[in-house]
Amino acid sequence: MSDAETLRLHEEARRERDWKRWGPYLSERQWGTVREDYSASGTCWEYFPHDHARSRAYRWGEDGLLGICDRHGRLNFALALWNGRDPILKERLFGLTGPEGNHGEDVKELYYYLDAAPTHSYLKALYKYPQREYPYARLVEETGRRTKQEPEYELLDTGVFDGERYFDVTVEYAKASPDDILVRITVANRASGDGAGPPARLHLLPQLWFRNTWSWGRTKGEYAVRPRITAAAGGALRAEHHLLGTYVLEADAAPDGTTPTRLFTENETNFERLYGSGSVAPGRKDAFHEYVVHGRTDAVHAAAEGTKAAFHYVLDVPPGGEVTVRLRLTREEEVAPEPFGAEFELVFRERISEADQFYAGKEAGADAEQRRVIRQGYAGLIWSKQFYHYVVREWIGGDPGYPPPPDSRRRGRNSDWMHVHHADVILMPDKWEYPWFAAWDLAFHVVSIARIDPPFAKEQLLLLLREGYMHPNGQIPAYEFAFGDVNPPVHAWAVWRVYKMTGQRGERDRQFLARAFHKLLLNFTWWVNRKDPEGHNLFAGGFLGLDNIGVF
Repeated sequence: MSDAETLRLHEEARRERDWKRWGPYLSERQWGTVREDYSASGTCWEYFPHDHARSRAYRWGEDGLLGICDRHGRLNFALALWNGRDPILKERLFGLTGPEGNHGEDVKELYYYLDAAPTHSYLKALYKYPQREYPYARLVEETGRRTKQEPEYELLDTGVFDGERYFDVTVEYAKASPDDILVRITVANRASGDGAGPPARLHLLPQLWFRNTWSWGRTKGEYAVRPRITAAAGGALRAEHHLLGTYVLEADAAPDGTTPTRLFTENETNFERLYGSGSVAPGRKDAFHEYVVHGRTDAVHAAAEGTKAAFHYVLDVPPGGEVTVRLRLTREEEVAPEPFGAEFELVFRERISEADQFYAGKEAGADAEQRRVIRQGYAGLIWSKQFYHYVVREWIGGDPGYPPPPDSRRRGRNSDWMHVHHADVILMPDKWEYPWFAAWDLAFHVVSIARIDPPFAKEQLLLLLREGYMHPNGQIPAYEFAFGDVNPPVHAWAVWRVYKMTGQRGERDRQFLARAFHKLLLNFTWWVNRKDPEGHNLFAGGFLGLDNIGVF
């Protein structure tokens, strides 16, 4: 406990301070997922495509660009960008669906997880945004002409980054306390030049919104009360939720001294745009898109309230130059009298220094380049945590406020996993291509993350053995597309590895081992009875990795 980040991990583990209430838990893709698919045939990519994402409220989660949320995914913060040329706001990552890609699903963006501390006391990520029009249609069309034997058509192949005409958008988060999160967004114009050329304009919209829990006709628990975001004193936003509490998002002036415009709307589906019916009143999920891209001032709420809000900055960045925007998301009781005073930059310096100290003890024997690789590798693990919400019984049965799903769903995907009730932060393989957990990927990933956050690694392994996950017959759920598929039997191996890795001073966590062991006995019994046809304890069949090739 010689460094500050390790102390925070101990405070979190002992439930003394909730340092992990906020984290990078916001998915990068909620559209095209099984959870959002209410089709008769299970064609999730087609049922909820990228084109619908800006206008259609999600049922089970949210997505955004380099964002954060609380551990229950109630209140979300992320970036939206517009270069003045794109047909839509850049609110989330774009990519090709499984049927569109010549090698399957494929994200078509340049983004990087640069740094992260295990308690998310410091986070840093980078998104590269072209100044030319983003080639959405060209990526789809050219890829459609290519065979599986040809290489993928990548964003760099389109020439949209030629001449270095792009923005580096770097977002950093630093926690002054578990409920006081400082945000620093740096926009750099990488266009060639010495600063003498014309500046490039970027519309930056830091967005704050509530996950839609009110439109589905349910009236208990999470669905009971509709939250609100309203205008607060000093140009801030006030977000009130009956379970999460009240938070205030404050925004500093732009570097040129201008005050950002506050925009308000609702996180509601635009039925008129998608289906040609329903209300055309202002206040829909895509209102900021209409306001910024099409200049429709009537699209946003005239009243300063809603369930989705944003600060609208217009930044002119000279070639080779950069500008910084600062925000602060704080529990109402902790709001600082001077949110952007000297303390703001001090907190960032301290958290970065503390992260350096923490990782210095994890990289013994590595040279400078290896330390950078290790550090960014851990950042990738930490940034890949995601709030994952999926209740199969409600998903199959439908919601009272909507038409019932087709009867085929009662016999279709995951229909024999009616006990599944997921609403947890889970370590994902990837938050775009795989925005859902995969049991055997998770087993390997927790062995890696156990080196920096042992309690989280143990929690993840026990999570998949709980009654809301593990099938009563002893099978561990595989992944969202088919919980009943068979993954390699590596969970017990991961439990044993984490148990041995996390012992301190000759003492090991036998309580953790015992809790896992009793459930793993059930899992072993399932393997022996279902996947050991010759009785030799050589398990066969199912999805055993190596890109769908069964190894036995």
